[in-house]
Amino acid sequence: MEMVNIKINGMPLSVPGGTTILEAARYAGIEIPTLCYLKEINEIGACRICMVEVAGPRGNRLVSACVFPVNEGMEIFTNTPRVHESRKTTLELLLSAHERKCLSCVRSGSCELQKLCLEYGVDDESRFDGEKPVWEIDTTATHMVRDNNKCILCRRCVAACDNQYVGVIGANARGFDTHIGSAFEKGLASFACVECGQCIVNCPTGALYEKDDTKAVFEAINDPDKFVIVNTAPSIRVTLGECFGYKVGTNVTGKMAAALHRLGFNKVFDTDFSADLTIMEEGTELLHRIKEGGKLPLITSCSPGWVNFCEHYYPEQIDNLSSCKSPQQMFGAVMKTWYAQKMNIDPAKIVVVAVMPCTAKKGENKRDDQSASGFADVDYSITTRELASMIKTAGINFDLLPDEQFDNPLGEGTGAGVIFGATGGVMEAALRYAAEALTGKELDNIEFTEVRGTEGIKEATYTVGGLELKVAAVSGIKNAQAVMEKVKAGTCDYQFIEIMACPGGCVNGGGQPIQPASVRNFVDLKGLRAQAIYEADKNLPLRKSQDNPAIKMIYDEFFGEPGSHKAHDILHTSYVKKSLYND
Repeated sequence: MEMVNIKINGMPLSVPGGTTILEAARYAGIEIPTLCYLKEINEIGACRICMVEVAGPRGNRLVSACVFPVNEGMEIFTNTPRVHESRKTTLELLLSAHERKCLSCVRSGSCELQKLCLEYGVDDESRFDGEKPVWEIDTTATHMVRDNNKCILCRRCVAACDNQYVGVIGANARGFDTHIGSAFEKGLASFACVECGQCIVNCPTGALYEKDDTKAVFEAINDPDKFVIVNTAPSIRVTLGECFGYKVGTNVTGKMAAALHRLGFNKVFDTDFSADLTIMEEGTELLHRIKEGGKLPLITSCSPGWVNFCEHYYPEQIDNLSSCKSPQQMFGAVMKTWYAQKMNIDPAKIVVVAVMPCTAKKGENKRDDQSASGFADVDYSITTRELASMIKTAGINFDLLPDEQFDNPLGEGTGAGVIFGATGGVMEAALRYAAEALTGKELDNIEFTEVRGTEGIKEATYTVGGLELKVAAVSGIKNAQAVMEKVKAGTCDYQFIEIMACPGGCVNGGGQPIQPASVRNFVDLKGLRAQAIYEADKNLPLRKSQDNPAIKMIYDEFFGEPGSHKAHDILHTSYVKKSLYND
């Protein structure tokens, strides 16, 4: 690779050709601020916060560091009075049209605009104060709120939505009236939003946030007539720590369990259990379809964002979806049937709270055919961020917590359940089950590494029990669309496809901890979080769903066998063909 010699603030530096000034500065240990820039998603150089000076024959000029490539001999200055004044002026202009209710804002402390205003000495009294637009807050969507009064028009949410192939939001109007919204000024609920929440995690301010269920959860915990059960998704254990300053990819399972006990939940369980249960049902369904000539390829149904996409954009393919409920919904269904019966608790008094990496889970628990007991399988689905907020509100010092265990028996999970949190994990867990079910022999090697990694589409072919099985693991809606076009055209020969709505899978879900662009642009969040997931799997004594003693018990006591009539009544669901417009 050709190297280019430059100077940044007088310091000589050699960087690869084609490198932007922003990236080159990073090599030199200098962080140039950005607001609109997201690597490979929103490289538009629009906000002008990243301005730097570049020396030229007719004097220095200001350029946007995020999109301006370096060239041989370039001299760059990142911290001159002119640069500082330019950035400060831009911040003042942004703040002049911004609602400044920082004390009550959900993003206070993690807002990128707030941080830059503090660093550049921009106070509440802007010299550009004048008319300020007032926008109606959009609360129509099931999972999120849009508050354009706090929007800075960086378009990161628009780019994230386009990157997901959904594109239901964009910039409306022009000039001073420009704002982010949907077509015809209708609420987001009028369109085929898949509820993935990628717009939320990529927003730099408090303009987008999930609908908060923490107040209702606290009320349930404090209601003596309620029996409140919480379960945590596989990926939460490797992301929750980020909300408390831990390094990306830190596994905080023990502290998380301890925090949940201290919040006052009656029982603290692990969704890994119902992930294992999902594998038993979904693996059985796959083998049945292959042997009996059922609809193939079978496509996983764990990701509600993906299910939403399929129902809206590929309704003719919903028969390819596994009829299995997601682990979240299976867990709630088991709690209000088998567990309620076993513990002699009225299911009407049971409140099931799921801690999920996903904003689409908030809509999933309100779907039809998700109430096996006659009551909603899951009452509240809260994000990783909401759980962190509850812990802080309760005055729990996360750092000082000891490591504790989940409660039994439904705190038991296997490595197969843990890896659901990473793209390819459901596929690998299913293969660990299907291979043994087909051969009747224990696997010598249970790791199917070909479907690991954060690439958007991964393919593999395995021969097990004389059966050739071609599979694909897909993450990100744009990649799902590409694969679904092949399925629709009949040009692919997969038997099994795993699809996750969010790029990289649940570890990068729309409900995960907020990380600023300075981290998203230069740190492999998906990779580090997934690495921690696979490390957790590797260190567990049981790594196959079929070996989970709690799974064996529930089939012996209640369901009989995977795929039984009773299992179908309680653990399976149905789907609906939908249009691209909800009005």
